[in-house]
Amino acid sequence: MSQERADRILDVAKDLLLRWGYRRVTVDEVAKRAGVGKGTVYLHWRSREQMFLAVGAREAVEMFGAVVSAMRADPAEVMLHRYMRRFFVEAMRRPVLRALFTRDEDTLGDFLASSARQPLDAAKLSASHEYLGVLAAHGLLREGVRPEDLDYSLPAIVFGFFAIDPFVAPLALEAKADHLADTLRRTFEPASAPDAAACAPQVIEIFERLGGSFAGVAYNGGK
Repeated sequence: MSQERADRILDVAKDLLLRWGYRRVTVDEVAKRAGVGKGTVYLHWRSREQMFLAVGAREAVEMFGAVVSAMRADPAEVMLHRYMRRFFVEAMRRPVLRALFTRDEDTLGDFLASSARQPLDAAKLSASHEYLGVLAAHGLLREGVRPEDLDYSLPAIVFGFFAIDPFVAPLALEAKADHLADTLRRTFEPASAPDAAACAPQVIEIFERLGGSFAGVAYNGGK
């Protein structure tokens, strides 16, 4: 019942966020439209900021669920270019994540600079390091490429694809994702990669754990 109520509140908060923008949405308005008292909202999340963090975290749970499902269906999905392609597509299909990754100030406003996101950012960075370490250990990164070498270059490429739209002619999402995958494959992976099946269970466990971190933030304020 508690999660069902939390989802109802988050559904309202998400709808208002996308229609009105972060600056205009209040806890009072969310509570009223969700049919609960303002105090009930604070039973789930400590602050307005934490409530909106939960909105994005819930979408991230869905995204990582889709990533893990794809990896279970095809172990080759754990390869860097395949994982980042799916990450890009799944994020862009979810409006709050899309607003975060494209730095949509009209929708998210001051929330883009919120310190509330730091624990989740740290969890993502830790998972990324662990994931890249697994790839390196199984020969799925190009010779001479160390996981730590990707701390700057990999986000620069990936987030460039999120941010580029205002500066180039429009391109379909799947086509953009294909270009991203091809760029990452040519830049960071060996010409002939080993079978990824051997490391798939390790990679899946990393992203399941990361999804669990986001679920904690979505449904109990990260407590």
